[in-house]
Amino acid sequence: MMTDNRLKKLRREMAAAGIDAALISQPENRYYLSGFKGSAGYLLISRDRAVLATDFRYTEQAGAQAPGYEIIKISGSPNQWLLELVSGLRPPRLGFEEDFTTAAWYRQTSEILSRQSPKPRLVPIDGIISALRAVKEPEEVELISRASAISDAALAYAEEILRPGISEQQMAWELEKFMREHGSEALPFDIIVASGPNAAMPHAQPSPRIIAAGEPVLIDMGARAGGYCSDLSRTLFTGKPDSALSQIYSTVLDAQHTAMSIIKEGISGEQADLAARKVIEKAGYGEAFGHSLGHGVGLAPHEVPRLGPGAGDLLANGMVFTIEPGIYLPGYGGVRIEDLAIMENGRARAISKARKD
Repeated sequence: MMTDNRLKKLRREMAAAGIDAALISQPENRYYLSGFKGSAGYLLISRDRAVLATDFRYTEQAGAQAPGYEIIKISGSPNQWLLELVSGLRPPRLGFEEDFTTAAWYRQTSEILSRQSPKPRLVPIDGIISALRAVKEPEEVELISRASAISDAALAYAEEILRPGISEQQMAWELEKFMREHGSEALPFDIIVASGPNAAMPHAQPSPRIIAAGEPVLIDMGARAGGYCSDLSRTLFTGKPDSALSQIYSTVLDAQHTAMSIIKEGISGEQADLAARKVIEKAGYGEAFGHSLGHGVGLAPHEVPRLGPGAGDLLANGMVFTIEPGIYLPGYGGVRIEDLAIMENGRARAISKARKD
């Protein structure tokens, strides 16, 4: 099973970091390491034990989906079960998900663990798990590709139905319905449909605004297959765009092509971003490209690695990430072109197939 190999990798990294056990509850991490799809539960992973603790609603499901785990039924607040869960392990260094847990959880857990002797020390483990998830296995790439095929098909459908007179909200609903009817699980994020001046807002929400002729229509959407996400952006036009928009579109497309051509194994996320950014700056729109070039995609729509200014993440074979330069001019409109790519054999290969001519 894939989870067996992932547990071996995690335990190896935990041992290298001097972490004796880890308590994991972030849904994507929990699913990645156990296969359990329920909405509540904790994994406790040590050198020789793998425990899935969940409540009455999910114990039967947990047994079916995480056969390699010891299933423990819990109830009530952590005060009632957490100390008992970790007492048999007596871990002096207990890993926890710093990026996911709240300050209230940290205070409560610290207080509970203080009753154990010796008291476990809570150690952040986010970097270890995110690094494991960043390099995709072949089965994960297949699911991401399946999700990408659904969003590619939705983009082709968008080209069919886009016309002056349709609203942004109507377009967004039609695309969501299309992807669900064509095999997508719950969408990984809300669809963006932004027309005319709204396209100058990178994360605009679909509004009742009626799309007019000749306007840019920025669409950003993703599907989900087997828990894995896709992410795709295109800028369409209802008719012939003006010369300025045509030039902006060409610049963004050139920036994306440039980034794709220079990305290779070992390059940093900052270097990839800079290659695209230089193209946009040379065209005079440097200030209008305000976000990063891309981000990792997997069980979550935003993962490691990051491709952007100051990003030290080194791109490696097996990583899946977006390449999405954009230019946004307030009051006028904007253009973004986004594809999913995977690093294979030392070079970036596009997963997205949607046309962008």
